[in-house]
Amino acid sequence: MSAHSPQTLPPRRTRLSRSGSRLVPAPLPEWAYFLDLDGTLIEIAAVPSGVHADGSVQLLIAQMVARTGGALAIITGRPIREIDALFPGLVLPVAGQHGVERRSASGEIVQHAVVTSSLDEARSVLTRIVGRHPVLLLEDKGMSLALHYRQAPRLGGYAHRTMSQVRRALGDAYCVQAGKFVVELKPAGRDKGSAITDFMAEWPFSGRMPVFIGDDLTDEYGFDVVNAMGGLSVKVGRGRTRAQWQMQDVNAVRGWLSQSSGRRMVEAIPSLTRPS
Repeated sequence: MSAHSPQTLPPRRTRLSRSGSRLVPAPLPEWAYFLDLDGTLIEIAAVPSGVHADGSVQLLIAQMVARTGGALAIITGRPIREIDALFPGLVLPVAGQHGVERRSASGEIVQHAVVTSSLDEARSVLTRIVGRHPVLLLEDKGMSLALHYRQAPRLGGYAHRTMSQVRRALGDAYCVQAGKFVVELKPAGRDKGSAITDFMAEWPFSGRMPVFIGDDLTDEYGFDVVNAMGGLSVKVGRGRTRAQWQMQDVNAVRGWLSQSSGRRMVEAIPSLTRPS
């Protein structure tokens, strides 16, 4: 796990260029790219199943893979199978379920050990909870469970308390992870930062400068790791973060990535600014 919990963010340290200017390097093909999905590459939907990767983002990712020699991975809370469905025809390196499962660039899949009987008990409890509160949504990812309250923000506190109670019944093998209008129960010991660390020890990522772009609390683990490696960390949207830079929205991320064939320095545009 990361040294800091993403729920308790320390003061940010903004990195300036040597000249103190607002110049930001355009993305280079020799970097290693790690990209969150929902809220970063594609817009967040009211329900997880409502997310759609349009043809433009599919083409962008395919072009990025070609330009970087395959040094691009999706780092997401979604299962790997859902990434494959969103990007048909591309077998991308993916860290799914916050690093609980990971597919390397060579296609090898590694899964974190899970006590399935314990998760079955938690699934039953949460299913009954959702039955009493239909505005809540239980997402079963296979090795982790997510309780969404986007359609009923007033139940956020209740959702978090419920998930914490379920976790205590399971013991330390599992942990609770907060996100945007969601709280998840997942195996302990893995996160987006550890997934990036694993990728960076492998071809074709090894020896490159890492770049990680994400929008949620779960992405702070990745920002910590990339910062420690001397890479580039970017948070999408407003809010406190340990990322070095912030982009305004999904469109800003796509626009920045589309420059990956260029090698020039670019002026920081309004949607790509230093954290305030």
